[in-house]
Amino acid sequence: MNKYVLRTSLVWLALIVVVATVWFYRSQPAKSSNSVQEPASSSLQPAAVGPTADANGPASSTAPAGQTDAPKTPVQLSPERMQSIGVTTGTAEYKQLSDDVRATGTVDIDEQRLSYVQVRFPGYIRKVFVNATYLYVRKGEPLFTVYSPDLVATEQEYLLAQQDQKILGASTVDGVASGAASLSSAAEQRLAQWEVPPSEVDKLRRTGKPITDLTINSPVSGYVTEYNALPNMYVEPSTRLYTVADLSRVWVYAQVFQDDVGRLRPGAPVDITVDSYPGTTFYGRIDQILPQVDLATRTVRVRLVIQNPGLKLKPGMYVNCDLKSPLGRQLVIPASAVFETGTRQMAFLYEGNGMIQPKEIVAGPQNGDEVIVIKGLKPHQKIVTSANFLIDSESQLQAAAGSFMPPPPGAGANSSSPGAALQGTIDFTTDPSPPRKGQNIFRVRLTDSKGTPVAGAQVSVRFYMAAMPAMGMAAMNTTATLTDKGNGLYEGTGSLGSGGTWQVTVVAQKNGQTIASEQLSANATGGM
Repeated sequence: MNKYVLRTSLVWLALIVVVATVWFYRSQPAKSSNSVQEPASSSLQPAAVGPTADANGPASSTAPAGQTDAPKTPVQLSPERMQSIGVTTGTAEYKQLSDDVRATGTVDIDEQRLSYVQVRFPGYIRKVFVNATYLYVRKGEPLFTVYSPDLVATEQEYLLAQQDQKILGASTVDGVASGAASLSSAAEQRLAQWEVPPSEVDKLRRTGKPITDLTINSPVSGYVTEYNALPNMYVEPSTRLYTVADLSRVWVYAQVFQDDVGRLRPGAPVDITVDSYPGTTFYGRIDQILPQVDLATRTVRVRLVIQNPGLKLKPGMYVNCDLKSPLGRQLVIPASAVFETGTRQMAFLYEGNGMIQPKEIVAGPQNGDEVIVIKGLKPHQKIVTSANFLIDSESQLQAAAGSFMPPPPGAGANSSSPGAALQGTIDFTTDPSPPRKGQNIFRVRLTDSKGTPVAGAQVSVRFYMAAMPAMGMAAMNTTATLTDKGNGLYEGTGSLGSGGTWQVTVVAQKNGQTIASEQLSANATGGM
């Protein structure tokens, strides 16, 4: 029995020695290779990483270490797949656009359409026909009558000059006939300078009697805003008797925030609406941007000239202003076609037969439901207008799958390329779990295919929630770059703008290569 136990012990001891010897000989060359090849690998790292894409390609091995956007590649989708994820397309096209600035304003009298009624000679008011403010008068309508001794004397001179001209007109003495004619002409010119209507002068010439009560008519049509004419009142040329305002055209002073003033141009069209007249729009133009900012409201007064048919706009009335500034001919796409990655703006070109190509663009301001494209697209190109997040995720996954290169021939297990043998595994968690609306902590445990922690990688986490037009919510996108905490643990913070279901994409890169990528859904708490 002791011999059997001894024999068994010797067998186990021999097996242990064999295993230890094999492990020692296998591990020794690898250590030697690493110690020898590491400097060469470091100097040739860009070549060992993988192919370098061109300027239009989806990936680049020379990407900076802080790059958080995962590389992208063209996507080929079947018709069934496109229909199941709801892919729709639109077209980039040129349009004539105008930039709208909305503001509130107040109606005021057009100062260029104010008229003052005064007399050119001293006298006494006899009768007053328009005796209250805010009465509407028409052009030529009588306002009052006035008696002036100076006017009566001038009229008598005119009548005498007319008689002398008839008597002396046939005289053969030099200068007599011409002198009588000049006296008559001088008296008539004086009446004209005093703005005596021609009809009154004809009446004076026809009747041959001075007009004691001269009727003064309204020079324009409008509302009487000032009234100072009283019976038996003595007036002089400096006395302002009436002020008449023509309201067929009014001014509107719009209060525009100083940040929007640079978008306005004098002469640009304007639309005015009033709550008192729903469905009615008044049209006009920008007259002048006044050179002063209100220190309390940080607004600038912009004067608008508005046509007032039917005299519906009253001075002092509160109105809504839509100021338009022409932007000219611009290349636009639907706003839903722009995909924000966090650091770049992308659009997905639809090339037909299910082929979708990611394209980086530079987007300008949004105009209604459309966005101006400054750079990156050409007219008539088809672009994807929905399901952009799913297409972006598919593009990243295909780019990640295509970024791994097999080791060069003959390298075997001793390949010196640090990234060629890496294919990481991502373990993603949040604190709190599940995540909530507001600030959260994101953690990623990154290991290679053998379960060894991977350090020195660039890990980014992106949360995306699609737009919900029915609830008035735009698409939300949050990207967080995690910090290497050691031993394969990466940690960072990010803020979620709402509760609900978020699409999460985790991408890990090292040495310019994507070594791991994972997509999942997370239900955040906290409500909308």
